[in-house]
Amino acid sequence: MRSWRFWLLIALSLVLLLTLAVACGEDEEEEGVTPGATESPAGLTGELEIFSWWTTGGEAAGLEALFALYPDKCPGDVEIVNATVAGGAGFNAREVLTTRMLGGDPPGSFQVHMGHELTDTWVTTDNMEPLDSLFDQEGWSDVFPQGVLDIVSYQGKPYSVPVNIHRANVLWYNKTVFEDNNLEPPTTFDEFFEVADALEAAGITPLALGDVEVWTSVHLMETVLLGSLGADAYNGLWTGETDWSGPEVTAALENFSKMLSYVNSDHSSLSWDQANDLVISGDAAMTVMGDWANADYEAKNFTDYGWAPTPGTDGMYDALSDTFGLPKGAPNPDAVTCWLRLVGSKEGQEAFNPLKGSVCARTDCDSSLFNPYLQSAIEDWKSDTIVPSLAHGAAASQGWVTEIVDAATAFVTDKDVAAFQGRLADACVGAEVCS
Repeated sequence: MRSWRFWLLIALSLVLLLTLAVACGEDEEEEGVTPGATESPAGLTGELEIFSWWTTGGEAAGLEALFALYPDKCPGDVEIVNATVAGGAGFNAREVLTTRMLGGDPPGSFQVHMGHELTDTWVTTDNMEPLDSLFDQEGWSDVFPQGVLDIVSYQGKPYSVPVNIHRANVLWYNKTVFEDNNLEPPTTFDEFFEVADALEAAGITPLALGDVEVWTSVHLMETVLLGSLGADAYNGLWTGETDWSGPEVTAALENFSKMLSYVNSDHSSLSWDQANDLVISGDAAMTVMGDWANADYEAKNFTDYGWAPTPGTDGMYDALSDTFGLPKGAPNPDAVTCWLRLVGSKEGQEAFNPLKGSVCARTDCDSSLFNPYLQSAIEDWKSDTIVPSLAHGAAASQGWVTEIVDAATAFVTDKDVAAFQGRLADACVGAEVCS
């Protein structure tokens, strides 16, 4: 009996000791975890394919800065595959991406504009994983503006992480050319045409355009629509509240047609950055481009440039954002999730945006890290009326944008305002926005 009791006591003691050990281990784990912690999983391995169209100047430099930060944020031995497809605004890249996604071969993560390009193309078609848990863990609802959160979300859940904010409605100009000709940057369309006439008389191309990829013409057109119509009527174009067949749109398209008469004759053979080179050389005085042109100037060591809102758009911010998400079926999802933590982080956005020529999507970045143009953009972002970009996927569905691009391609050649306006009105009906 004594032997039986002895061994029973030993067994009970061992059980008690094991229970206490487990409890202590759990306590130690709990003490080491902070709610909302941003610890990345250790020991990540394999490949991480990042798909984008960032191939030139500051955009490529910004992407490389993120790649350089990845090992610190995401310890392990991950090989990053930089899968880029050349072509501004991503028109070429989207074709490649669509083929891969529909073929069951998604990259780890891909660049996508917030807004309709994200939601209509990939979220409503059930191709993306929701990121609400990640947003909660990182506390991003407190550092991304509500308007940005709304645009990257569908049915209350976020599906991509915004890495930046770009402005589309910027008029860039060569300061020496303007000073030598006693000119001031134009703020209205009448002023623009007066300045353009003076430049033309001096033998200088007034407006540089490179539309070998026609998105640049659509980009120019959207700034003209915004400057001619104002923010409310411009927004109404995408909701059906503004009549595409109305006289206000006619006047805007006439302004657009007249602006095209001042561009370089070789515009159809140049890319946007090659058109920017004409401003750098002084062969052209102005160009209308998003603020990635600022990064292009920085990368090319050109400092003699000025900027202003495009004609008629003072106090308006024509916005777009590059974002990244987690495709369903993506290879190496843990490495992808850590990439998303990086692009949404303060250190990631502060490393990326000064090089890219954009401002942080976060509201807590250090503005002293940015050059004078970007500091001005940060201030405007806080106070201007925000409107969505057409050419860059925020304002309209991708199918609708394609119809507009096709119509603009014909218009740049034939300048037929009535036919162009009719096609734009039909495209709105086809998008099931206009009746």
